[in-house]
Amino acid sequence: MNKFDRITPEGTRDALFAECTLRRQIENRLHGLFTARGYSEIITPTLEFYDVFNRDAQPFQQEKMYKLTDAKGRLMVLRPDNTVPIARVCATRLRDAKLPLRLCYNQTIYMVSPSLKGRDDEISQSGIELIGSDSRMADIEVIAAAVDVLRSCDPEYKLELGNAALFRTLIGQLSASETVKDEIRELMESKNYPALNDLLDTLEQNETVSVLRRLPRLFGGEEVFEKAASLCSCETVAAILSDLHDLWKAVTQFAGKEHVTVDLGMMHRTDYYTGMILRGYLSGYGEEVLSGGRYDSLISEFDYNVPATGFGVNIDAVVKVLSKGDTPAAELPVSNVLIWAAKGCEADAVSAAESLRAKGLIVEHSLSETQAEAHAYAAAHGIESVLPITVSKAQIQAEAGKDA
Repeated sequence: MNKFDRITPEGTRDALFAECTLRRQIENRLHGLFTARGYSEIITPTLEFYDVFNRDAQPFQQEKMYKLTDAKGRLMVLRPDNTVPIARVCATRLRDAKLPLRLCYNQTIYMVSPSLKGRDDEISQSGIELIGSDSRMADIEVIAAAVDVLRSCDPEYKLELGNAALFRTLIGQLSASETVKDEIRELMESKNYPALNDLLDTLEQNETVSVLRRLPRLFGGEEVFEKAASLCSCETVAAILSDLHDLWKAVTQFAGKEHVTVDLGMMHRTDYYTGMILRGYLSGYGEEVLSGGRYDSLISEFDYNVPATGFGVNIDAVVKVLSKGDTPAAELPVSNVLIWAAKGCEADAVSAAESLRAKGLIVEHSLSETQAEAHAYAAAHGIESVLPITVSKAQIQAEAGKDA
């Protein structure tokens, strides 16, 4: 007896009817927002070589990737991220393209999530990547697109801004082993602050440790910048804070202060971000539905040194929010017309259906043996009208020939 033939694997699920319709509407809406800004769609393979994600920064733990081998025994993975494959394409097939490149995508990623976390292993994403500019305007363009995405889904959205360079700078100043630094990152990313404080207590106490201890609490409005400036005398940190403050001022002008917060302790699960980072939230959902930022070193790992910035949207999360967190009712679309064909009239029924569909109607063919059964079916399924086809064109033409 097959043990798993009637269930889906952990972290996956079936999507039915109304949910599929809502998902497609969201995808089309975002695609329209992106193409209106000059972004061109790109599709990368679901299967990639493991080496594509085995980067120097190692943002993807090998045990969290779905792995398999190809016909030649080479190690492959199901794509765990959309940005890295696009970086590969930019460094290869698009290497000679004029910069900047504006690329958008709508495809699925696969990542092994921790058990009992309630996260999906299969996630549909839409997003943009702006390749070839390190200007502040590039970041603002990306953030403005993110704001429009969030606003199109929920007028009560929230946008968080941070800067990955802040943590990178502080952790680089820390006198500790790489193992300890990685643990600090993991604890900060998981927001396990008690364990983080315990670990920091074991280190030599100095200004850097003090700032790392306070970093997770530095979130809110514009007052955060003043609090952070008083904690650290490092000129590099001061410059990062100043740049982020200027960015915050620009973003609040078109997004509104009530929608934008600063989180200096913001961390990303992927470690290739080098500058501005952002997350977007919708009301009624505890986790981010949008995330991204600047990654100026990633494409250089494919031997093409160009800066980049972008974000991705978790379509599955947006669907959950817009459907109030419940699985939508499994509703079939209601047809406008049911066509019943007598024997020998099937081809004519197909032609009639095509004509009606061209007028925008939903047309269904009856599979019933009799007209009475067809009418009963239409009544049971809420179909407005039944069109019986009882005489074929061939019969009409034959009768006309006899009369002539």
